[in-house]
Amino acid sequence: MRHSPSVLVAALLFASTGAALSVGDDPPPIDMPDQHGEKVDLEELRGKVVLVDFWASWCGPCKQEMPVLEALHKKYADQGFVVVGVNIDTSAKKMRSFLKSAPASFRIVHDPKITIAQRYEPPTMPSSYFIGRDGKLRYVHQGFRKKDAEGIEAKVKLLLAEEPPEIEAQD
Repeated sequence: MRHSPSVLVAALLFASTGAALSVGDDPPPIDMPDQHGEKVDLEELRGKVVLVDFWASWCGPCKQEMPVLEALHKKYADQGFVVVGVNIDTSAKKMRSFLKSAPASFRIVHDPKITIAQRYEPPTMPSSYFIGRDGKLRYVHQGFRKKDAEGIEAKVKLLLAEEPPEIEAQD
């Protein structure tokens, strides 16, 4: 069964459990493979600044945001910044077509059954979840307009400037 983009967004909005994420929460797991077959495990990324971005091929603002995320990824990856794009298209073909016109070298997870999206409950497309080095949700950014790029970069820089948490050794 194929769903229109508006049906998917409506499903996300109305499937809400009333437990939307708040700043300071532990972000829900992603636990799905990226485009290279590597499982995205947020626990393994603890100590890094992670931006989880929900997007779709039919989303105009997503097309504007993608080059901004790509530039931030390239600029700050060596400082511990990780971008994970979560695509909610039902069709991998649409996702790949979008990425041909808006290339991304950061990690992309295809979430056709909106499994991850239902955990995060993004209020709109795109929606970005900023996770600090401590593994806690720090900011949520809804939508995207060109003027938002500066504020998104400021949040990334602020989070990167924080001291990484002490990681306890496992016995």
